Formats: sequence, structure tokens, C-alpha cells
Amino acid sequence: MRHDLSRRRFVTGVAATGLSLGLAGCSSSSAGSSDSPTETVDMTDDLAFAPKRIEVEAGTTVTWENVGSIGHSITAYEDEIPDGATYFASGGFDSQQAAKDGYPDDGNVTEGGTYEHTFETKGEYKYYCIPHEMNGMVGFVKVI
Repeated sequence: MRHDLSRRRFVTGVAATGLSLGLAGCSSSSAGSSDSPTETVDMTDDLAFAPKRIEVEAGTTVTWENVGSIGHSITAYEDEIPDGATYFASGGFDSQQAAKDGYPDDGNVTEGGTYEHTFETKGEYKYYCIPHEMNGMVGFVKVI
């Protein structure tokens, strides 16, 4: 599996090793705990989640970041998440139908925007971008 080394992943990786770098101003704050592991997925103008597939440990917060200029959504396939797992969709919807009905007024992640979800339940999750599903904009998270 190929992972692009972005500045965010580099800084996160270095911080995870306990090394101290003088990179003031290069980190960003999030609503989650600073002790919880994180992973970033980019949403691109190529109508793709990059990387398309990720594997994370339970308790990891995944951040989707729109690195392009086209709006996207993150919408879990309700039938493609583990039993007992919390449903997730940008816009804070609690079902796939509600996310589809609410888009684009709610759930549209615009240029530079982000959406976060913490995965607590082990298993495989499949998600998509509402306006670009037909273009194959689908992603996968495996929680171990």
C-alpha cells in the first residue's frame, strides 16, 4: 500500500516518536484528544479519496481534508459498517438517507475544509462522496 508523505503525516509521525521539533505554527488543533492516534485522508479534484484504503487501530480519529476546489462529502454506506458501530457522515447525519437528503445544504466539505470521525468499533467501513459516487469516489477504513 502506498502512502504519500505529507507535511501533516510527517509532523504527526515525528510527534508520535516523542521527538521535539521547532515547528511552531505548523500544527493544528482538533476537537479530539491530543493523545489519540490520527490519520488523514485527502479529498481531491481528481474525485478521489487519497489514500482510498486505510487501516487504523480502534480509537483512531480520521480527518478527511478537502485539498482541492470541488466540494465533497463523506457518507458511510449504512449497510457497510460493522454492527454496533456509530454511523458517520459529514454534516453530522445519523443515517445515509438523511445525509443524501441534506446534501448539499449540509455535509458539503468545501475547499480547505475538514471532517473528523473517531473509529471505536473494529471492522471494515465503506464510505463515499455523494456527488461523486458515480465517478468511483469511494473509500474504505479497516479498524483493527
